[in-house]
Amino acid sequence: MRKRENTLLHAAILVLLVAASPRSHASEFGVQFAGGVADHDVRKADVGAVWDPGLSWWPIGGYHVTLFGEAHAAYWDIRENNAAHPNIWEFGLTPVFRVIKSSGWFRPYVEAGVGVRLLSHVRETSNRTWSSSFQFADMVGLGAQFGSHQNYAVGFRFQHLSNAGFEHPNPGINFSELYVQFNF
Repeated sequence: MRKRENTLLHAAILVLLVAASPRSHASEFGVQFAGGVADHDVRKADVGAVWDPGLSWWPIGGYHVTLFGEAHAAYWDIRENNAAHPNIWEFGLTPVFRVIKSSGWFRPYVEAGVGVRLLSHVRETSNRTWSSSFQFADMVGLGAQFGSHQNYAVGFRFQHLSNAGFEHPNPGINFSELYVQFNF
């Protein structure tokens, strides 16, 4: 019971921080295109919609922390000979925290996020099966936002999908992805 109370307290603090944070600019939307590879000869193509509400915290040393949301639709091309479903679709949402340089034409950043995903099929190959379509997607990455209006971003992400051990089997999968993003 104590763990649940701590989780609720942390969630309440996060909601208060988001609600009380200053708005540094108007809402921005963007589109993201990514390609990646994973173990077991899996290729991934990903399209994401990005929403940046302009939240900004903790300006320190020319950098600050920001939070934005991403919605993704991805296609897995499984190239193993024994693929049960050589094409799996992945859909999900991820809140992303980013530590980014506060000014300049070129703004490097590091980022991290944990989101949820739904898979179209749970059987990848004859010997790799997921316990459910519901998965968690945690990622870490680095990149840079650039341009006179900060309309462009490029980056690299390492992403892990699994169900966090809630059900078995839980084989998990690790993707290395490169992405480009255009902000409107």
